[in-house]
Amino acid sequence: MARYVYDFTEGGRDMAALLGGKGSNLAEMTRLGLPVPPGFTLTTEACRAFLDTGGEPPGMWEEISEHLTAVESAAGRLLGQPDDPLLLSVRSGARFSMPGMMETILDIGLNDESVLGLAKVSGSKRFAWDSYRRLVQMFGRTVMGVDGDLFERAIAAHKAQRGTRDDHDLDAAELAVLTEEFKAIIRRETGEDFPQDPAEQLRRAVLAVFESWNGERARLYRRREHIPDDLGTAVNVQRMVFGNLGPDSGSGVAFTRDPATGRPGLYGDYLPDAQGEDVVSGIRNTVPLTELERLDPLSYRRLLDHMGTLERHYRDLCDIEFTIERGTLWMLQTRVGKRTAEAAFVLAAALADEGVVTPDEGLARVSGEGLAQLMFPRFDTSATGDPLARGVPASPGAAVGAVVFDSAEAVRRAAAGEKVVLVRQETTPDDLPGMIAAQAVLTSRGGKTSHAAVVARGMGKVCVCGAEELAVDTGRRRFTTRDGTVVEEGTVLSVDGTAGAVYPGSVPLVDSAVMRFLEAGAGDHATTGVVDAVARALTRADSVRQLEVRANADTPEDAARARRFGAQGIGLCRTEHMFLGERRRLVEEMVLAGTDVQRDRALAALLPLQREDFTGILEAMDGLPVTIRLLDPPLHEFLPDRTELAVRIAAAEARGERPDAHDVELLTAVNRMHEENPMLGLRGVRLGLVVPGLVAMQVRAIGEAVAQRLLAGGAPRAEIMVPLVGDVRELRIVRAEVQRVLAEVSETSGVPVTCPVGTMIELPRAALTAGRIAGEAEFFSFGTNDLTQTTWGFSRDDVEAEFFSAYLDKGVFPVSPFETLDRDGVGRLVRLAVAEGRAARPDLKIGVCGEHGGDPDSVHFFHTAGLDYVSCSPFRVPVARLEAGRAALEGTDVSDSR
Repeated sequence: MARYVYDFTEGGRDMAALLGGKGSNLAEMTRLGLPVPPGFTLTTEACRAFLDTGGEPPGMWEEISEHLTAVESAAGRLLGQPDDPLLLSVRSGARFSMPGMMETILDIGLNDESVLGLAKVSGSKRFAWDSYRRLVQMFGRTVMGVDGDLFERAIAAHKAQRGTRDDHDLDAAELAVLTEEFKAIIRRETGEDFPQDPAEQLRRAVLAVFESWNGERARLYRRREHIPDDLGTAVNVQRMVFGNLGPDSGSGVAFTRDPATGRPGLYGDYLPDAQGEDVVSGIRNTVPLTELERLDPLSYRRLLDHMGTLERHYRDLCDIEFTIERGTLWMLQTRVGKRTAEAAFVLAAALADEGVVTPDEGLARVSGEGLAQLMFPRFDTSATGDPLARGVPASPGAAVGAVVFDSAEAVRRAAAGEKVVLVRQETTPDDLPGMIAAQAVLTSRGGKTSHAAVVARGMGKVCVCGAEELAVDTGRRRFTTRDGTVVEEGTVLSVDGTAGAVYPGSVPLVDSAVMRFLEAGAGDHATTGVVDAVARALTRADSVRQLEVRANADTPEDAARARRFGAQGIGLCRTEHMFLGERRRLVEEMVLAGTDVQRDRALAALLPLQREDFTGILEAMDGLPVTIRLLDPPLHEFLPDRTELAVRIAAAEARGERPDAHDVELLTAVNRMHEENPMLGLRGVRLGLVVPGLVAMQVRAIGEAVAQRLLAGGAPRAEIMVPLVGDVRELRIVRAEVQRVLAEVSETSGVPVTCPVGTMIELPRAALTAGRIAGEAEFFSFGTNDLTQTTWGFSRDDVEAEFFSAYLDKGVFPVSPFETLDRDGVGRLVRLAVAEGRAARPDLKIGVCGEHGGDPDSVHFFHTAGLDYVSCSPFRVPVARLEAGRAALEGTDVSDSR
């Protein structure tokens, strides 16, 4: 029979998959000798078994009873004992941190009888009734499914009657009345009474936490963070310790370093006479953790000692929850703390400098996604006036949006394309959809460890918490500043998460310090802080990565920028972008040509323009490879809109006028070329084979540009890529044409001009026949955008708007296959083409030039698939460089250091 329960003394951090993150870390702290209240963990296997069958796994309750007896024996009290009850907490704890996404129930074991015993033994009636009302409220909402707003409204009514905004001001008598009201709400809403049997409370609480794994907000969070749905959550049952026993008690959250900036020091929040839920929910404003030194010097020193122990042991920033019960410090949780992108880079560099981690471990602890966040613009502080408000800078960055006051409105407006800022007194897990939809989160309560701060940092969202001067009125959908300014819903605000400031209107943006550094190009630049940390991470990544990183660039300006960003060449230069603007007229002439002479004249006019473009790009990338793709999109994209032409002609006829002859001629050509599905029609190599002279003109422009650069003393490395090849015979014909034209250019210019010829693998048939195609191709480049479309049978522009959101909601996709490569389908074709292509031509150069070339997760796949390079937009080059380095470390102890 499977084992489902482990005591804290039996586990460790290496058992996170079985015991969850919280349970494995509680066990680790227990092993380290830290003061952890006794308890036990129900495994993720128990959760999966329950979710699979809908029933309690056989033997699980017997195991729980056995471990509960051990906890009772150690405490010298029994669960729910009338005169001195042992109380328990029941908390979720998945493999990966999901802050606030699943359920917690505190004070299990209280009932109408034991609450009186608790009041007597503790000497505080208020404490006892506060604990009981918390249990009834949590149990009613989580286990019995009662709408939590019903409880909140009851609390609000009592506070209004008392004339206070703080739960803490309600006395024992009021809390006792409130508890009875809560029980009446449960009876009215469910038809059953709140259970008085402590064993029943425990059993139902455990199963409810298991069920919360599939709750809406948990599923939404997992989709956002790409956490698998089949992991399940562990459940931790632990002896309660109380921070709400008076002024010598309290609860707090601490970080061993600043999770927003990475700077060393003591960071966190403390709340006297409170339970931990009060701290993380943000319902009461906390005091800085340093204030604990004045309130309880002994506990403060002990906490510092334990924090040092944990950071040394985990070799990372640690996030710690603790409670002080009448002067005794208890450690309730630790984990490797969530941090902002800035903090991740700064911390990785600092720990490497301190010798705590190696440079490779430091590289494994940062990410391309984080680097991209640091490249985002920041507010131009020289253009800001006085802020509307200031708060705690909980998650850095700059965001502009219209104010909204609830999650549903944030989702609705964001879906309509509007940028929004979610404003709340404090956030709860139910606000997650709105937090995802918003550009920034602003709260009037809470600190760096509140729910809003922790979740926003984890998602890379801008966040300012604890802006106490704001009076947020969600009912009237507005807030009022200290000077009386009223800000209604829909008003545009600018939120500076770095400075913790909120400004009216839209503040202009400037490049971030990291972007300015990258724009300046690699070199001996004086750097400090996060810029220095980013520079060091990129240098380390470049030293270990095996993948080259190229850029997709179509102009000399983009090529120069890509080179400054560290690109090692151009993996995709799209010639079709050179046919736009005023040059469209020449394309029209080519399409309308009635004779070879007319067509040749149009092509001859295009030739010097393309040659000039290629010369500039080759000069910007001198000495580095430049892969030039021959014309790919269908020609109709370069012609006037069919409907617009028809309307123009019909309007002229309706006025009794003769339509413009050129318009009539164009419409005839456009109708002749019209295709129902042009992206699968006359484009790519097909276009080059049926339009005489088109391939020759482009190749001649490339060849003459190469010759011109050679004569100027340059080192051009042009590569010619043939798009949309599905059969080797297509490539063979075009290759012969390329070689013929380049031979002519060599003879005319007097310098030898040679260019490797390869193809873009963007059709499943090309991947399936890669061995034959490699006989004619000197390189492959995967066009993963079209390869994804043709493998899935998707038209990207149509399906993303129509049903992708439903597919993501239903779990058909964990992420869009156009965002991150589909490894099972498209990835299998890539691996097949690499293997068969290299078998036929061992020296075959292989890269990728689709958008996936800059996606962090996809870069790791391309590394394992054995590609030589990835190519992406210039602004994603630093991200790809970093991830290529991290990919080279993947699978080692270094990459698993967190």
